[in-house]
Amino acid sequence: MNGNLLYAQSGGVTAVINASAAGVITAARRVPQQIARVLAARHGIMGVLQERLVDTSALTDADLACLGRTPGGAFGSCRLDLDPVERNPAQYDRLFAVLAAHDVRALLYNGGNGSMETCRQIAAAAEERRFPLTVVGVPKTVDNDILLTDCCPGFGSAAKYLATSVREVGLDLAAMTTGGGRAFVLEVMGRNAGWLAAACALASDGEGAAPHVILLPEVPFDEEAFLAKVAEVVARHGACAVVVAEGLHDAAGEPIAMQERSAKGYVQLGGAGEAIAERIHRRLGCKVHFAVADYLQRAARHLASATDAMQAGAVGEAAVAAALRGEGGMVAIERLGDVPYRWRTRIVPFDAVANLERRLPPEFIRPDGFGVTSAFRSWCRPLIEGEDWPAFRDGLPEYFHLRLPLLTQRLPIWAA
Repeated sequence: MNGNLLYAQSGGVTAVINASAAGVITAARRVPQQIARVLAARHGIMGVLQERLVDTSALTDADLACLGRTPGGAFGSCRLDLDPVERNPAQYDRLFAVLAAHDVRALLYNGGNGSMETCRQIAAAAEERRFPLTVVGVPKTVDNDILLTDCCPGFGSAAKYLATSVREVGLDLAAMTTGGGRAFVLEVMGRNAGWLAAACALASDGEGAAPHVILLPEVPFDEEAFLAKVAEVVARHGACAVVVAEGLHDAAGEPIAMQERSAKGYVQLGGAGEAIAERIHRRLGCKVHFAVADYLQRAARHLASATDAMQAGAVGEAAVAAALRGEGGMVAIERLGDVPYRWRTRIVPFDAVANLERRLPPEFIRPDGFGVTSAFRSWCRPLIEGEDWPAFRDGLPEYFHLRLPLLTQRLPIWAA
């Protein structure tokens, strides 16, 4: 390619998404004869449509090192889905007008399976219009629910944080005693896929160690069986630690808890931990505490997995290499071995991953449905290995704050 590369972030951010950004910028700077500038959109595809772009040329090597160890999305994210081209051709006219105005020949979009659908739409529209553009998807999601990749950058660090938290709270729980028993419930992310809840199993380091029960979206909730299990654990150990995925549902497919349902039918989840805690207290009489990990699990860069950070940077660099080859698609991670953990990147087609969900396979779920198997532990353990500490100052992590001016707009203001 000969022109500019445009990078953008999309969807829920992670502890290591900026490592992918740093990987993209670093790799692109090695080939100035092919990539003139690396531009970035403010707030994903919305920023592209609004022509809110920045030039990353001013970032120093030191800036990039700090950026790579900063959580959140430094360039800003969004959850805007493009309309089908036949329904809103003006949206695509605007998109390609912005790309043309800034001589963009490669678009690298850093997101999850919904973002890969955006990539698919743009790539198809570019081909239809014969617009010279290579679209490459840079994967990320703490949910770990993208198909055809061994894991998703962001998952390993969130898993490490959650497993650490469960191990620590398990020690706290075991230290206290009450006549009626105690329970602790942690609600973690996972709408339809229980990868993060499952990862909490890595916390257990001995008989009776937390977590004692894991509730997965892949297993319909059976209240009576669950309460019997909790009662059994409390009778044996005096306390029970429960991890519940936010998307836990009953046999009819209804969420155990939700915040609201939109006019379009989208369910805003939240409250599963409280609902489970209430059932334990009401039916068993235990003293119960609950917590919601929420943004904490995806923002905890102070406890990032070194494997995860390395893979996040690698998929960014691999995306640049694919763009230089003119090869569109999503960068995937392929596992080559378990001990030691070995992996490489490859490109997979957007059609095979866009808007599709990877859920926990049956061989990873324990027969009773309340935990995971040794096969899951063997698969997951390498993903949380190693530490990649940020710099600390005055006792707190020192993170990067992006301060790049917007490029002068070359097109009229866009009205959605």
